[in-house]
Amino acid sequence: MGSFSIWHWLIVLVVVMLIFGTKKLRNIGSDLGGAVKGFKEGMKDANAEADAAKAAPANIEQGVRKTADTIDVESKEKS
Repeated sequence: MGSFSIWHWLIVLVVVMLIFGTKKLRNIGSDLGGAVKGFKEGMKDANAEADAAKAAPANIEQGVRKTADTIDVESKEKS
């Protein structure tokens, strides 16, 4: 149950390459890289939206007019 030597890892690498092939492994790597990039961009956008929401809380209720007991809302048609 000790640590694996370099020979163990080489055998595992050869078996994985035989099962999946180099083309599929390359595609998996590029897909994983694209997913990480998309995740980072999504996090950046979410942080920017959160900062904008904190900076201007008065702009949240645009298009809504409140009276005593009722709320009027403007509706827009889908095009």
